[in-house]
Amino acid sequence: MRQIQLFDTTLRDGEQTPGCSMNMKEKIDMARQLELLGVHVIEAGIASASQSDFNSVRAVARELHKAKVTSMSRALTKDIDSTWEALRHARYPRIHLLLPTSDTLLENRLKKSRQEVLEQTEQMVRYAKKLCEDIEFSAEDATRSDPEFLAKVFETAIAAGATVVNIPDSIGYATPEEYGNLIRFLRGSVKGAEHVVFSSHCHNDLGLAVANSLSAILAGADEVQCTINGIGERAGNAALEEIVMTLKARSAYYGADTTIDTAQIYKTSRLLSTITGIKVQPNKAIVGENAFAQESGTLPPGMLSGNLSYESMKPEAVGLTTNKIVLGKQSGRHAFNDRVKELGYNVDFALSNTLFKQFKELADKKKTVSDRDIEALVRSILAQEIPKSYALERYVINTGNTITPTSSIALIGEDGSRTEKVASGFGPVDASFNAINKIVGRAVKLEEYSIGAVTEGRDAQGEVSVKISSEGATAKGYGLSTDVIEASILAYINAINNLIYDRSREEQ
Repeated sequence: MRQIQLFDTTLRDGEQTPGCSMNMKEKIDMARQLELLGVHVIEAGIASASQSDFNSVRAVARELHKAKVTSMSRALTKDIDSTWEALRHARYPRIHLLLPTSDTLLENRLKKSRQEVLEQTEQMVRYAKKLCEDIEFSAEDATRSDPEFLAKVFETAIAAGATVVNIPDSIGYATPEEYGNLIRFLRGSVKGAEHVVFSSHCHNDLGLAVANSLSAILAGADEVQCTINGIGERAGNAALEEIVMTLKARSAYYGADTTIDTAQIYKTSRLLSTITGIKVQPNKAIVGENAFAQESGTLPPGMLSGNLSYESMKPEAVGLTTNKIVLGKQSGRHAFNDRVKELGYNVDFALSNTLFKQFKELADKKKTVSDRDIEALVRSILAQEIPKSYALERYVINTGNTITPTSSIALIGEDGSRTEKVASGFGPVDASFNAINKIVGRAVKLEEYSIGAVTEGRDAQGEVSVKISSEGATAKGYGLSTDVIEASILAYINAINNLIYDRSREEQ
């Protein structure tokens, strides 16, 4: 059975989703989890785009040991040089070249003839090949390109040394039948096609990204480009989890499978949601909250008897646990650590101690602690791992419907100094943010604010995600508490710490 390679572009195409920017640490955390998931190729970004992008690609390239690491590059020597410099320390590097091939883009953007594109393809692939053995060539807007010309471009790229050729449906324009037929045509007409991997890259503008990707597999593609949760610019990309689980459920039909560790899917999805602050819609296939839910009054007898009559997969297959052991204030360290491991988290001794302490504090406030509570605790701890320029010591809120809300915030600096400021605002959260701004002495703008409950009930923990900007830079923060005001304050401080940390890394 054919083994399909999964090329994940969450860190590149996925980050182009509005509001989904990630700092270096978040990219490294996400890359580590993608490698744990078993992704074969991880696109770490566009190294030539900026110094911060270069630094992130280089950091990811140095971090990973199993997955191939790639960075997209325009077919220009200066961009290729920058890309290779960022990738050169990767254990398995790949340069990913992109060049438009549709007449629309040639005329309106590239301002080049077809012959000039063929010459540029040959020159730039050959140039990149001198630096790196593994070269992927993508024909931008392939599905709107003349198929005969597209075949010539790919023949040129292969002759010059390309090892992978990618057929992007760049604007989500194709239908499954059209896309599959295009790949069949190329595989059958491109000279040297038998020596390279054919890859798909589908956007979801018409809601067909996954369907088109699966059609590509039927047509002979051996690599599929996708993202976690289907994030990406505009309507997003093909969702990795949907492609993988379709292959697992229907491997006989597709004659293909994948080595992805499906038990890591749910955890990977939740990590991305935490990093970006963008939650998965409840009815999202595979990883949505309702994906394995069924209203009890509508359950058919077959479902009630526990068989697969009304299920295409088990929740355990994607990493959702069915263990119903409840943890509470009497639960010991051993039981808690076992639960953390069952949820898919491998934590060191120091982090384990911190987690257990926070679990005990939470258990004093809540009668029972759910898996979602524990996952939220882990995410909160991981979000705080960067150096803390500021830490919360105390806050006092004075608010009501007949007075102006005020907040007194005391923060501890990294040098141990204590600063306390008071500010007013439109509400207790706004007043608290204003007080923090006074302490840090920065003009900080709140760009996004999101709050949600981790679980049901009046004692649920509140999760807060914020995005801030200052002097042209942006950062996100995450906070968790049974008090939503405290969660908001923690998220804002976390965002400021991220902002300071990112700025210091760029200056280095």
